[in-house]
Parts: sequence; structure tokens; C-alpha cells
Amino acid sequence: MPQVAARINNDQERWLKDYFRTKSAGAEFILPWAVDTFFRAITAIKHIFSAAELKTIVEAHKDMRLLPDHTRLSYLLLRIVDACDVNSVHLRHGASKSSLESKLKSLDDTEATALMVWASAFWVSRSRSAESLDDYIKFA
Repeated sequence: MPQVAARINNDQERWLKDYFRTKSAGAEFILPWAVDTFFRAITAIKHIFSAAELKTIVEAHKDMRLLPDHTRLSYLLLRIVDACDVNSVHLRHGASKSSLESKLKSLDDTEATALMVWASAFWVSRSRSAESLDDYIKFA
């Protein structure tokens, strides 16, 4: 099985040891579970939004560094509304700002985080191109 070196804080290390006896055993369970859960969540979440709305969400995350402390619905809403108000990204893709905002508000923090990770991932993908955005929003 491939190895992954992750960075965790002291609280996370203690949590893994408390629940799984060792941090290695915890990491071997948590990481694959988190990846599977992410892909199931993003597949379900993406069906809520239109293609134009998904493109707007992805574009709003261009040049954004995603930080764990900023993965909440409030940050997602701020990011999207700001991108629409300042750069009119919704108009570029033919999305309704009010419809998009309404749909985003229906998400919980975990769903919002999955959406933010998915949108940000497009910009760091090795195969990213303007042409691949259509394919990206269909994938998952």
C-alpha cells in the first residue's frame, strides 16, 4: 500500500492514539475513509448545482489557498458572493447569483468544505486547462 506523510497537530495525534491506540492505525483508517467520504459527498452535492453554478464556484476559488480553519459555509458564501460582486464570475458562466447563494445556504459546513476542496483542487490539478473545466464539473 502506498505511504502518505501527513502533518497533524498535537490534538489530532492524541485523538488518533485515544481512538485507535496508535496514530498509524488511526491514519490507516481515517485517510481512506475521508477520501471515500469526500468523493461520495461531492458527487451528491454537485447534483444540487447547475453546470453554470459549478463553473462559478470553481472560478471563485482561483488563486485561493484553502486553509483548514477557513473551511466553513460562512467562508464559502463570502468567497462566492465576493467573486460575484467584485468580478461578476456568475455572469461569465450564466449563473444566477441569488439562486447560487440560496443553494449554498442549504449546505452544512461539511458539505461546504467538500465543495471548497473540490473547487480549489481544479486549480492545482496537473491536467487543468480552460477546456477541461467542462470535464471537471462532470467528473466525480
